[in-house]
Amino acid sequence: MVWNKSLLVVSVLLASISCKQKDQKAVPLDQEYESEYYTEAYRPQFHFTPEANWMNDPNGMVYHKGVYHLFYQYYPEDIIWGPMHWGHAISTDLVSWNHKPIALYPDDLGYIFSGSAVLDGDNTSGFGTMENPPLVAIYTYHDIEGEKAGQNDFQTQGIAYSLDNGDSWTKYDGNPVIGNDGVRDFRDPKVIWHRPSKSWILTLVAGDHAEFYRSTNLKNWAKVGSFGKEKGAHGGVWECPDLFPLNVNEDGEEKWVLLISINPGAPNGGSGTQYFVGDFDGNTFTTDQSDTKWIDWGTDNYAGVTFSNAPDDERIFIGWMSNWAYARDTPTERWRSAMTVPRKLTLRKMGADIELFNYPVDNLNAIVVEGDKSQIQIAAGTKENIDFEDLSQAEIKFVTTTKDFTLDIRNDLDEALTLTMNGSKQLFQLDRAGSGKTDFSATFANSVHQMPIPILPDGEYEVRILIDWSSIEIFINGGQYVMTDLVFPNADFNQLMIENTSNDPMELKDFRVARINGTWHK
Repeated sequence: MVWNKSLLVVSVLLASISCKQKDQKAVPLDQEYESEYYTEAYRPQFHFTPEANWMNDPNGMVYHKGVYHLFYQYYPEDIIWGPMHWGHAISTDLVSWNHKPIALYPDDLGYIFSGSAVLDGDNTSGFGTMENPPLVAIYTYHDIEGEKAGQNDFQTQGIAYSLDNGDSWTKYDGNPVIGNDGVRDFRDPKVIWHRPSKSWILTLVAGDHAEFYRSTNLKNWAKVGSFGKEKGAHGGVWECPDLFPLNVNEDGEEKWVLLISINPGAPNGGSGTQYFVGDFDGNTFTTDQSDTKWIDWGTDNYAGVTFSNAPDDERIFIGWMSNWAYARDTPTERWRSAMTVPRKLTLRKMGADIELFNYPVDNLNAIVVEGDKSQIQIAAGTKENIDFEDLSQAEIKFVTTTKDFTLDIRNDLDEALTLTMNGSKQLFQLDRAGSGKTDFSATFANSVHQMPIPILPDGEYEVRILIDWSSIEIFINGGQYVMTDLVFPNADFNQLMIENTSNDPMELKDFRVARINGTWHK
């Protein structure tokens, strides 16, 4: 990303925070850090990261006047979780990002937890005008004193608005706009405009299910429905919902998608995000789906949501690239956590089923260095070794029909990240146990992750892998099967070993290993 370091607030004294939003100026980075700006160990080079300190869930993602706004859970005092603010960054292409000052600070009602933002184009809220409609943020207040006192009503929902395209925010005097009747884990409001009912629909989570609210002005809300007590995975608390319509196969029937993050209870441990495909009638969501579906089978894609008001009604998704099982312990020193690359979501009919695909946005291709494509033939039971100096910041891409092979991504310390496709078992496996630094967490160290691949095409399919210093994102068959994992090697990866474990020759078409350019600068 393009990083504008002069704009980011990296330190805020909580003692100076009051109910009124305060103007803040960026704190200069120390001279020692200037020499290694954005080159610290494990710092991603083409993923969004905060300039310093703690980050988790993406929030308030909205597009307006040519600008994508990414807000996020942020603690400006330390690299561990603390009183939550909304950090802020902007982009015009979803690839290069500029840091902005903190958007929302804690106040007397509590910390600023996750939520969403919308363009109120018809000024239904009255916060702006028809000529200058407001951006409206909807978020959860977390009253830490109420929680410490043993109350159950310590989370409520508030709103704020901006009349200058996100540069400054004013909190609504009537907050909270949705109170709490004593429900723990009552949070993460995601708002959409529902055209059929000409009203705003807010989805939030209440412990083990989702609830739906309706409003005509973003201020006054009435509960209209609920979903999920007997559907989906329930190994942990439901979080970060997102509800939106999509056409099947881009030009077919319209279905509704509901994203629900859950912690713990993901298929490979800790945090994960499930999805449901069904229908929404303006009051509640229904689905015939009987099995649990996951947007990503890796352990490091959580709390992801989509942009509101994106061009051409596209659904662009970004997730937090970490896991609550070890997020506070990862081996970084000045900053902590990254976001996934932005991904376009589509629905596709696969046999009798409808599946949600997620795949990197096209704009990412602009930073992939063009390299020669080749055809590689690997005999049954043999290996092909490829040296590539920049494998820690690279794309690996090929098309094949083979469903039994292993990819070893290695460095000179003989650390390896091993990917295995096992067609006979209909399974894809990622093993990071020997990939480098793992001893910061027992959960991380025992990381062999599995992804079922029951309906991979009989013909050709694509494998695309993005590696960025401390992460790997794997997209199989155009995003039908996806895994995102963190990895912390002690030296750069520079070797790729491909082993054909099938009984037939393996052909890799359009094979390419290419460097991905970094997108930050001072």
